[in-house]
Amino acid sequence: MKIFNKIGTRLILAVSFTVIVIISVFAYFNIQSHSNNLISEVERHANQLSETVKNTMQFDMLQNNREHIARLINTVAKEEGIKYIRILNKKGEIIYSTDKTQIGTMLDKKAESCYACHSENEPLHKLSIKERTRIFKLNKGSTGILGVINPIYNEQSCWNSDCHAHTSDQTVLGVLDITVDLKEVERLTDESKMDVAIFAIIAILVIAVILRILVKILIQRPVRDLLKATNYVAVGNLSHRINSSRKDEIGKLADSFDNMTLKLAEARIQLFQSDKMASIGRLAAGVAHEINNPLTGVLTYSSFLLKRVKDNPEMKADLEVIVRETKRSREIVKGLLDFSRQSTPKTGKIELKEIVENTIAVIANQLKINHITLEKKYGQNIPQLMADANQIQQVFLNLLINAIDAIGKKGGTITIATKEVYLSPYGTFQIRNATCLNGHSLIDEKHKIDGFPSIKLKAKSSQNEGFIHLNPIYGKHQHHYGIQFNDNEAINLSCPQCGISLVNENKKSPTCGAPIYSLIIPGKGTIEGCTKFNCNWQRWDAIDNAGDIDFVEIKISDTGSGIEPQYLSKIFDPFYSTKGQKGTGLGLSVIWGIVNNHRGKITVDSLVNEGTTFTILLPVRYE
Repeated sequence: MKIFNKIGTRLILAVSFTVIVIISVFAYFNIQSHSNNLISEVERHANQLSETVKNTMQFDMLQNNREHIARLINTVAKEEGIKYIRILNKKGEIIYSTDKTQIGTMLDKKAESCYACHSENEPLHKLSIKERTRIFKLNKGSTGILGVINPIYNEQSCWNSDCHAHTSDQTVLGVLDITVDLKEVERLTDESKMDVAIFAIIAILVIAVILRILVKILIQRPVRDLLKATNYVAVGNLSHRINSSRKDEIGKLADSFDNMTLKLAEARIQLFQSDKMASIGRLAAGVAHEINNPLTGVLTYSSFLLKRVKDNPEMKADLEVIVRETKRSREIVKGLLDFSRQSTPKTGKIELKEIVENTIAVIANQLKINHITLEKKYGQNIPQLMADANQIQQVFLNLLINAIDAIGKKGGTITIATKEVYLSPYGTFQIRNATCLNGHSLIDEKHKIDGFPSIKLKAKSSQNEGFIHLNPIYGKHQHHYGIQFNDNEAINLSCPQCGISLVNENKKSPTCGAPIYSLIIPGKGTIEGCTKFNCNWQRWDAIDNAGDIDFVEIKISDTGSGIEPQYLSKIFDPFYSTKGQKGTGLGLSVIWGIVNNHRGKITVDSLVNEGTTFTILLPVRYE
């Protein structure tokens, strides 16, 4: 049956079986103990009664007053629970009994009721009181009987008495035998068994119900959520998250699942982006071959015409724009190919204001046609930059064209603002190269964090081992963990290639006192961090000592339609476009690559129906 294939059902059955066994064992020993206590109490009462009877009839026995002795044992035998009382002589003959039919008969010493006292031919006077007590049944199916044998010893008053013929060397003259019916004891024992059985059944049912509820809450629901989540992942929905708040093993399993789906989603995105970048490479190679030829023709004829219009200043100016932009178009095509191959920009000293003005000249007609006002807010004493002029102009041109498209025919305002800023390297500077002591690179180009290649390290905790990827931005701690580890646990880190340890046990984090890891940054010293990853301490002396970094900030703002929040994280992806069929989706991805290759940063802020602002930070000194 399917119900028995469920882990909850199996767990309930296993626990119920365990409870039954435990309660059964407990009930057995409890009933045995209760029964033994009852029998001990009856035994104690019978012994006390035996001593009382023996002491009471001592005088009558010395006087050989048989009538009084018979009356005494008959009176005592009327007490509830007493079956009969007998007095036997040393030969085993019953001389007194409450059952008159037994008087004068002999007992069989081999009978079950007598065997305990006469086993191994031990003399009666050597048996302890405990050993003189026996429990037996007269026949099968009858209630139990407890018998107590109390020896009547020969005392001085007996052998000195005138009425007795006992000599002094006789030890035992006879025995007083009192038998007690155990019917009440057995009734109480049966009641105890019934009570325990009822208690066991109720306890098992209550435990089963409580266990069913707990299993459903603690196991079945989270397991069902996990199963449901795996089904989502199986059909390709990697955005599904369990988001468990539990701190136990199932909660950690849910967190691991969420982390796994996150990594799978990132890996899928990276794979998709790699495919798109490969497509860009193929597209760029084709574009470079197919477009460069007509561009050469345009450049040749426009240059020829330029020489023939020296006396026409207006036409000459237009042709100069054509020649300049044609040359730049060839560089853009070549730059697209270089970007797909991650080529290094051809840097030189550039005047930022000059490049901005050249870009504005290209789009001047579009600004007029769309009734767009351009505001320029240049900062004072903007330093020269070390950059590739063509690539930087391409960045500005693409952003301005996007701003014009966002505003459309309704008219609006585009603002270009520049200023010099100084920023701390903490949270800004990208680690582009890191090695172990043996010189092996730790940079992982395939696994990216926020679009940047991460730092891959081998990690080992007290429970397992795997890989972690550190955020390459100095001072940022959005790391990706491939293993689970306990809170506040320091992790052992090593090089993924050679296995050499990256942990310096002699140095401790000033924040939490845990050991630190150390990565070599070629040409820029070492960067240190805490091995306890809930501690965010990091230090890079070479960068920190150099002080704040000199940047030029360029803001290009528009009053256009804006970008919806769900699209902001994707706009720099290759082939992603918010323009539908009108855009290729390459512009912003090329811009991001150019800015990143210049060691800069580009960010975007946007509000729907209010406008968009792109902020570019370019370092004054290109490293």
